[in-house]
Amino acid sequence: MNPIGYGRQFISQKDIDLVVETLKSDYLTQGPMVSEFEQKFAKYVDAKYAVAVSNGTAALHLCNMVLGTKAGDKVITTPITFAASANAVLYCGGEVDFVDIDPKSYTIDLDALEAKLASHPVGTYKGLVPVDFAGYPVDVERLRAIADQYNLWIIEDACHAPGGYFTDKQGEHQLCGNGRFSDLQIFSFHPVKHIATGEGGMITTNNEELYKKLLLYRTHGITKEAELLTENHGGWYYEMQELGYNYRLSDIQAALGVSQLDRAKEGVASRNKIAQKYNQAFKGMAITTPFVDASVYHAYHLYIIQVEDRKGLFDYLKEHQIFAQIHYIPVHLQPYYKKLGWKKGDFPMAEAYYEQCISLPMFPTLSEEEQDYVIEKVIEFVSA
Repeated sequence: MNPIGYGRQFISQKDIDLVVETLKSDYLTQGPMVSEFEQKFAKYVDAKYAVAVSNGTAALHLCNMVLGTKAGDKVITTPITFAASANAVLYCGGEVDFVDIDPKSYTIDLDALEAKLASHPVGTYKGLVPVDFAGYPVDVERLRAIADQYNLWIIEDACHAPGGYFTDKQGEHQLCGNGRFSDLQIFSFHPVKHIATGEGGMITTNNEELYKKLLLYRTHGITKEAELLTENHGGWYYEMQELGYNYRLSDIQAALGVSQLDRAKEGVASRNKIAQKYNQAFKGMAITTPFVDASVYHAYHLYIIQVEDRKGLFDYLKEHQIFAQIHYIPVHLQPYYKKLGWKKGDFPMAEAYYEQCISLPMFPTLSEEEQDYVIEKVIEFVSA
């Protein structure tokens, strides 16, 4: 059996052909493929606007910038996420606070969030960064109601969940990243994600003002739009109106994204099929499988189980050429965040989850033979 990683990109011949076609075109960057990718992605998640950027971290940074995060501003996120969800607040001079996770879904505990906000004066916090963790959608409808009560903005970190949805109070499916309840939503196109562009990210929104700001900040704060210029010396003229960044996505990457997007729905369906097989195989064992809710369509970026001897299982799988992964070490326990005052014991649900979590192989091209082998080795270890 060849080595099996926890995630793997799939590059088809169609992907290669479109990238090669773009390489032969007049534009390698700042060309038409970026716009095409943005338009198609916005349609895929049912949002009005999409802005392609260099990676998911850049997306988080830009979102904080356009929402005005500054020194002294406090923003709440979850400790179970990749560090970038929190770091982007710090990039803008803000302060990060955390709310523990729901032990079932592993997403931010909305009851605990309400209790935390109620214990502080209105105005203490500026915004929220919920994470659709592992592909499980946060109930952003409820989150919006909470946010409005305390005058907070919402950046939905949907990197794990394009194609996933939850069911709102009216019985309608709300796709992750559609912007009905959040101000801004971000995605990543790292190779192990649903859509791979090598590196890359996307921001979606339904707010035209924020959309225009994102376009400006993505490209050094520079504009050539005639109606925005304070002067105009001629057709060459441009102005740097804000201190922005070079967070652009290339046309080469966008071409790969456009092609990958064509099979994105099928990819999520395949992930759900793989998850169902895992769930069935582990039923009745000393294994906690992902929470399943009929009102949610899980995007299954990750398939996470919990076992008592997590390190033992991790090492056993590695010995058998199965390279599982751990998602994530709680952000507040990272050395940098410990220097900011966080410590073990601050978020017991997140810490208990971390002690037992392990991500098994989950990607659309995982073969039945490979999955059977993973299942066999997990059961061997747990049953020993």
